[in-house]
Amino acid sequence: MSNQYIINEVTPKLLDLVALTSYLPEYNLLRGQVGTIVEILADGAVFEVEFSDRNGQTYESVGLRPEQIMVLHFEPASPSFVSEMVTA
Repeated sequence: MSNQYIINEVTPKLLDLVALTSYLPEYNLLRGQVGTIVEILADGAVFEVEFSDRNGQTYESVGLRPEQIMVLHFEPASPSFVSEMVTA
């Protein structure tokens, strides 16, 4: 039995919605929490991500490395967007 995975290199941009890929106990942030990129620092080596509640109140703002976040997508990927298909 095989599974197919789409591998994409997506460069995060200002105002992208992102999810944490790891638990950050020092900030009380769980893996999977959603935030917004509000600033790009060090030529894209660090992203300032703001986490807000349902009322829009910011409860944390943290500088994160690209490997700590993943960009969220709300539409299907177009064929030109898929960089590589991997079969596992």
